[in-house]
Amino acid sequence: MKAILGTKIGMTQIYSQIGEAIPVTVISCSPCIVTQIKTVQTDGYNAIQVGYQTVSEKKLNKPKIGHLKKSGTGLFGVLKEFRVAHPAEYKLNQEIKTDIFSAGDFVDVTGVSKGHGFQGVVKRHGFAGGPQTHGQSDKQRSPGAIGPQRPQKVRKGLRMAGRMGGVGSTIQKLKVVKIIPEKNILMVKGAVPGVKNGQVIISSTVKKVKVKPVVVQKEAKKIAKKEVKK
Repeated sequence: MKAILGTKIGMTQIYSQIGEAIPVTVISCSPCIVTQIKTVQTDGYNAIQVGYQTVSEKKLNKPKIGHLKKSGTGLFGVLKEFRVAHPAEYKLNQEIKTDIFSAGDFVDVTGVSKGHGFQGVVKRHGFAGGPQTHGQSDKQRSPGAIGPQRPQKVRKGLRMAGRMGGVGSTIQKLKVVKIIPEKNILMVKGAVPGVKNGQVIISSTVKKVKVKPVVVQKEAKKIAKKEVKK
């Protein structure tokens, strides 16, 4: 299981070898430090705990301060646990950097989606709204009827107005386009959840990825056309 914590910097675009513009999200991954190693014998399962973003002691509570001082790895604002198959391969205070991934890998990125506050059904669920003619005055964006006459109740799970966004979200099978190991920068194709400077988790994808041969053929044709023009 390859995984690392990072901070979303923003989006930009880079160009491939055939001149294709690729939209990428830039993620800064300062080194993650192993703060605890868990095994089946001691904790009942195999995992490692990783610390991210060093902070001062006044920003942590006493239990977390005691836990981190016991490990002797420093004080971190974010602690995240990852399941691993072989915990013996890790050591306390070991750094985990972006070099665990390579260009072409597929990853899952998890973060907290942007919050949009309290929204109506049109924006939150994509409702079409009511008609704007025939005497309709002020209910174009209303949800309409919310329940039957019998039984007279609102059914569970009915889509209604409410708080939108601000929840955990995962985008799967994003391709790692470029890595800058000296700056701990990771670039993945497409958008990832969260706001700028928001924290994200990058891990190796859990799904199988099929490379479409049609895409490869199109790229080969583009390269052939450019060579002919030269």
